[in-house]
Amino acid sequence: MWTAITQQNTTIAEDIMTGIKKMEPVPFTHVAFTDSFWAPRQTINREVTIPVAYRQSKETGRIDAWKLTWKPGDPNPPHIFWDSDVAKWLEAVGYSLATHPDPALEALADAIIDDIAAAQQPDGYLNIHFTVVEPDKRWTNLRDWHELYCAGHLIEAAVAYYNGTGKRKLLDVLCRYADHIARTFGPGEGQKRGYPGHEEIELALVKLYRVTGERRYLDLARFFIDERGRQPHYFDLEAQARGEDPAKRWYPDHSYNQSHRPVREQTTAEGHAVRAMYLFSGMADVAAETGDRSLLQACRTLWENVTHKRMYITGGIGSSAHGERFTCDYDLPNEIAYAETCAAIGLVLWAHRMVQLEADARYADVLERALYNGVLSGVSLDGTRFFYGNPLEVNPEKFACRPDLLHQPALSPRRQAWFGCACCPPNVLRTLASLGQYVYSQSDNKAYVHLYIQGEGTLTVGGQKVTLVQKTRYPWEGHVQVTVQPSHAATFTLALRLPGWCRKATLRINGEPLETDTLCQQGYLSLSRLWQPGDVVTLDMAMPVERIYAHPAVRDDVGRVALQRGPLVYCLEQVDNGPNLPTLALPRQASLTAHDEPSLLGGIVVIDGEGTRLSTEGWPGQLYRPAPPQIEHVPIRAIPYYAWGNRAPGEMLVWIRE
Repeated sequence: MWTAITQQNTTIAEDIMTGIKKMEPVPFTHVAFTDSFWAPRQTINREVTIPVAYRQSKETGRIDAWKLTWKPGDPNPPHIFWDSDVAKWLEAVGYSLATHPDPALEALADAIIDDIAAAQQPDGYLNIHFTVVEPDKRWTNLRDWHELYCAGHLIEAAVAYYNGTGKRKLLDVLCRYADHIARTFGPGEGQKRGYPGHEEIELALVKLYRVTGERRYLDLARFFIDERGRQPHYFDLEAQARGEDPAKRWYPDHSYNQSHRPVREQTTAEGHAVRAMYLFSGMADVAAETGDRSLLQACRTLWENVTHKRMYITGGIGSSAHGERFTCDYDLPNEIAYAETCAAIGLVLWAHRMVQLEADARYADVLERALYNGVLSGVSLDGTRFFYGNPLEVNPEKFACRPDLLHQPALSPRRQAWFGCACCPPNVLRTLASLGQYVYSQSDNKAYVHLYIQGEGTLTVGGQKVTLVQKTRYPWEGHVQVTVQPSHAATFTLALRLPGWCRKATLRINGEPLETDTLCQQGYLSLSRLWQPGDVVTLDMAMPVERIYAHPAVRDDVGRVALQRGPLVYCLEQVDNGPNLPTLALPRQASLTAHDEPSLLGGIVVIDGEGTRLSTEGWPGQLYRPAPPQIEHVPIRAIPYYAWGNRAPGEMLVWIRE
């Protein structure tokens, strides 16, 4: 089913694109992992985390809310975004069933889908809250409420479930809902010229267009993007219609939801980081399908701002918990970093779309950084607990004695079993379940390798099947062996990403060395030749421990250094280094060594070195004194950032005094 749909969608896209898109991602169903890093995580995601999310959604009322039995006066009224939590779970299940059929899991999902179908209103409308809690307020507050956002996630779930199982029930329901939305919104007489306060439906409508071939869904996605930020401002008009003063809102201006100006005029990433990522992803999708180069240029401009001035070393984005938002250039505090898991996932989605458009490895570099660090840290190694925010410095003692922090569970220094706003856990579910889609891309005459993960992928290049078999211990080692298996001898280009973190690499084909400098194009080593079945490409990337420094304008990191090895950012934990981590320093001349610890945290490579610590001795009864503290030499151990918080609770630190 998935293969046929993908081939159909490729044809549709080619009819419209006018040459703007360079390649298509290879479906995750054509990719299998056999490594010791990602394959076990996908297994845990499937066998542990998907059931955990179901139980939590069941216990909190999210699943049974679809039965529409809630009545005024009952406890636990369905929230305005509950629909999206269940939708993301269904989307993850669709991906999982596509690769690992599971009749029991499918039966659970089918039962929920039956309730969703029964909950749909006669006109096609579909939303729990605005059906049973506030039915008179449908479509009256797009700015603050989540109707279109929930619709988007339901659409994504419907497409994934149809692709994964071949069952049309949920897809047909969501086509009816999308048609209702298309009748409600648009430039026509009697239509609302509104757009979502929380973006998401834009990219979802493009997915629906690709699976159905119905152009009206693409047109609606483009309408929402084009209409955004135009004057008179729709959110002000609808506030007036509600009898409210448009200026009386909890955020100062419309930049919070990226509607402060039309999208093509926006030059900096503003506001709620997750909303921004979904919007930018939708812009890239519409650009790809329509050939709109002005949208593509807007994406480029915003990309430069995010990745050059507003992104953490972990790929986290959104530095402020207040509004879960971007702030200003180079404002990247560590201890109060928000860096929501959903935002890092959104950055992965946007980067993935941009690399298809431009075939430039800088997008895949960011995708990899966010995936291995900012996303993977969002779930515990056992798959049962989650981070909402992902700070780069943690002091649990401070969290415990600060009431302003204590009442923000999203900033907790320990992973949580669930959240009242549970957007992040099911977002991790669907990301890990569909991870294979980020590894390879294909075009008429090129096969691209974006990520290095042991396993194999089956591509279509030059009209024939080409299987690429990777053998590697990445991310622990930089040695990658790719065996090329075309159906028969054929001429095409194999493009291997040379990661931005790599300073030195050697390349061989069937043992014969090649010069990498002359082969590198936009960050990819492009190997064009007549490929024979069984040809072997060997890429060796030096993977030393590197000291990374922040731009001097990042005030919080001045005089500090971070450790990175390959794609992995490292951190210090109290369990390895003792308390009061900010008193540690890493002298510039100190040697650092990396070595395997197979029994630690599921098997990792640690970094050991010699550092110094400011001593607390000699300070009896003193808070201040006119003499510096003594310095003692101590061992330092760093672990991958994604793995922190899986042992005894304690402090954590990414940026170390130098």
